Amino acid sequence: MTSEFLPPPSLPPWLEEQLPFNRRVFADGDHRIHFIDEGEGAPVLLLHGNPVWSYLWRKVIRILARENVRIIAPDLVGLGLSSKPRDLKIHTLDFHANRISALVAALDLHDITIAAQDWGGPIIAVMAARNRQRIRGAVFSNTAIRVSSRPPRRTAFHRFSHMPLVSDLLFRVFNFPVPFLHLSQGDRTSIGRSERRAYRWPLRRIRDRTAPLALARQVGQSLDSPTMRTMREADHWARSFAGPVRLVWGMRDWILGRALKGAKELFPDAEVVETDAGHFLQEEVPEELAEAILSQVSR
Repeated sequence: MTSEFLPPPSLPPWLEEQLPFNRRVFADGDHRIHFIDEGEGAPVLLLHGNPVWSYLWRKVIRILARENVRIIAPDLVGLGLSSKPRDLKIHTLDFHANRISALVAALDLHDITIAAQDWGGPIIAVMAARNRQRIRGAVFSNTAIRVSSRPPRRTAFHRFSHMPLVSDLLFRVFNFPVPFLHLSQGDRTSIGRSERRAYRWPLRRIRDRTAPLALARQVGQSLDSPTMRTMREADHWARSFAGPVRLVWGMRDWILGRALKGAKELFPDAEVVETDAGHFLQEEVPEELAEAILSQVSR
């Protein structure tokens, strides 16, 4: 299996204006990862979750780009401008952690400050567990990494994703949940018409909408599920990580707002910043996230 770096795909003018950053593509075997690679200096790895892409981090990147840091913001395989395999079974936590690990290795990144939210949290934490010597500090926001001794609690959203036929219809035909991202926000105007258009664009074709459904179905249904077995790597890494950690949380997030309690258990010494934001903090409080990231870099 060979890997190489390629030029990025073009963007429509209206979207290119919002992403005026250096972009590249990492071709790793059968999969291609599109990523933003902006600036020079200490590496900062930003990872999004489901069903969005690196566009989510644009406001934070603009702030970070003024500083002496190198910002790496990939699109998960299946999302954004990365390749979009149509097999639901591909999208496991192990698969995505391995893809991000491969990108980190190909870029030969060291002393990385990682920052992640939603599915990006478990994925980047498993990557960190497999690349311990490369990680310097971390910022986590509205994500779930801790493994409980009790069966996982699934939301109505995740229960719905396992309903045959109807979930396929809604996710694939109607691009669910992309049109409703604003409903998870503290300030719903933070994801307006322009933002929703940008989040829809990479998933505009029905054939490309496998990952949102697959990742929704990956939420562990039992302690013995493949997802939960891989999650234990993230949990073990978090409990043993000696570097600086900051938790920046959106307290008006009805999806993962309550997960702050578990994050505090994993990182008892972490500084905690509670905000009035909802699920996608990058749209509402980019300054707080950027400040948290830079504080970890400086330490």
